[in-house]
Amino acid sequence: MKTINIPRTIANKLLTLAQIDSENEICGLIGAKDGRPVHVYPVENIALEKQHFFEMNPAKQIAAIKSMRERGEELFAIFHSHPDAPAKPSTADMEQAAYPEALYLIISLNTKGVLDMRGFYLGKNSVEDVELII
Repeated sequence: MKTINIPRTIANKLLTLAQIDSENEICGLIGAKDGRPVHVYPVENIALEKQHFFEMNPAKQIAAIKSMRERGEELFAIFHSHPDAPAKPSTADMEQAAYPEALYLIISLNTKGVLDMRGFYLGKNSVEDVELII
């Protein structure tokens, strides 16, 4: 199993975003420099059923990628939350996975008082668990 280091500042930002909109899935991108995550780019979720799905606003996703490039960053991870489900990829997450080189981070608010964040590499027919070290 691959091990990925996530700075506590990045993890805290993701957990805070998930808690702020705890009824809906939040989503966005994480930029990295030299393979190290350095910046969180929240992107508006425009899915019709935000409680159970996420769909990034295309214009805001493009703006986030543009900001990453301007800062000399590369795409490190795609994140989203599961307000009432475990931190593991859903069928929809698997079907929509379009960046096999990016880490997928899922934050779960399913357990009251305990925030769970897990990482995966998703292919069309594969899920690779990643050990996260914060």
